[in-house]
Amino acid sequence: MRLEHEFPPIYNSDSKVLILGSFPSVKSREQTFYYGHPKNRFWRLLALICNQDLPTTIDEKKALCFAHRIALWDVIESCEIEGSSDSSIKNAAVNDLSVILDNCDIKKIFVNGTTAYRLFMKYQQKAINRTAVRLPSTSPANAAWSFERLYGEWRVIGEYIN
Repeated sequence: MRLEHEFPPIYNSDSKVLILGSFPSVKSREQTFYYGHPKNRFWRLLALICNQDLPTTIDEKKALCFAHRIALWDVIESCEIEGSSDSSIKNAAVNDLSVILDNCDIKKIFVNGTTAYRLFMKYQQKAINRTAVRLPSTSPANAAWSFERLYGEWRVIGEYIN
């Protein structure tokens, strides 16, 4: 079954960093917001990098992003996917990143996980003529990476937002 991305990107004119995921998980689709699975480490990492309390509501998560000039979106606009499995993604159509890039002075693009990075490189990198930094996935499916190890890689974002 083909699914559409059902919630908008998070950004404003002050955004300096763009973080791209692949496609919303089942839990994120249920919540209609990014990184909604309770075991996804994204919000915990971002709070630590930004030296902020862990946001729990959608409004708190948006406020954290806006306060630290972070834009969020996903590479994929629609696809066929089984559950939340990135490895099952087929027939992907990608989001038009100019929506953000034409309205913000994005200094750096980071991509959350290998699948998102592969799709970014295949479909978007040449179109926008920008590079991206691949970071290890914050997904609970990426159990090989401890929180501490993830933080060691993800803290590079702090150079652009603090």
